[in-house]
Amino acid sequence: MKRFYTLVAAALLCMTAVAQDNITLSTYSGTDVSRYVDKTVNVTVFRYVFNGWNTLSLPFDMSEEQLNEFFGSDCILEKLAGVENDGNGIKLNFQNCKEEGLKANVPYILKFNGESTTKKIKVSDVVIDGGEPSVTYTVANTGESVTFAAANEKTDSKGLYGILAKDNQDASFVNVDDITTGFYATRCYVKVSSGNSTYLTSNHINSGDASSINDVVRANERVNVYNVSGALVSSSASLEDVANLTKGIYVIKGKTVLVK
Repeated sequence: MKRFYTLVAAALLCMTAVAQDNITLSTYSGTDVSRYVDKTVNVTVFRYVFNGWNTLSLPFDMSEEQLNEFFGSDCILEKLAGVENDGNGIKLNFQNCKEEGLKANVPYILKFNGESTTKKIKVSDVVIDGGEPSVTYTVANTGESVTFAAANEKTDSKGLYGILAKDNQDASFVNVDDITTGFYATRCYVKVSSGNSTYLTSNHINSGDASSINDVVRANERVNVYNVSGALVSSSASLEDVANLTKGIYVIKGKTVLVK
């Protein structure tokens, strides 16, 4: 009998352990995943997506195949690759990155081509990442910093930019001071150091359009570097000079180059 109770207790412990490894992430108020960081778990996420551009950040990786499964093979995933002053405001240069999959705690924009609906994302054996979902770039010439970040919990929208449902066909980030609902968890926003009165535009770059520096600039070569609007950024720049530029998208010898 004692052995029977021991076996029952062991079974109950195993069942508890399995239950603890299955989590559901709230996309409204957010979920504290701190106790699951670096652990392998099964995750369920119910996330509403609009037809058009949405923002998305999750604390675990998803492959291209999984993105296609949940959002359709024609979905587009882009990350912020650089920013620049285009004369009218700040241009956000987003680059297609679906081939590399969604990485944990990276803010993205996602184009969904289906009917607006709630998607059930259910993935098994993923590792929870405890990193900060944020990336920051500096605008050349003005020195303004632009941060693209995600809300881990429901966040006040005061002073920030977001994509409104009515503007999401163009991935337009606009002033959201008057949006009282704020940002729900897993959504992303833009913050500019000078406030949210600057006009923002979004530029989309295909994954194969940006070359690496070494593919374009040879050792001991001097080149002129332009931003994507055609303005000269640096003249007679060496390979080292180019590598030390503020990370972002540039045009060198007629080719788009991504400086990481």
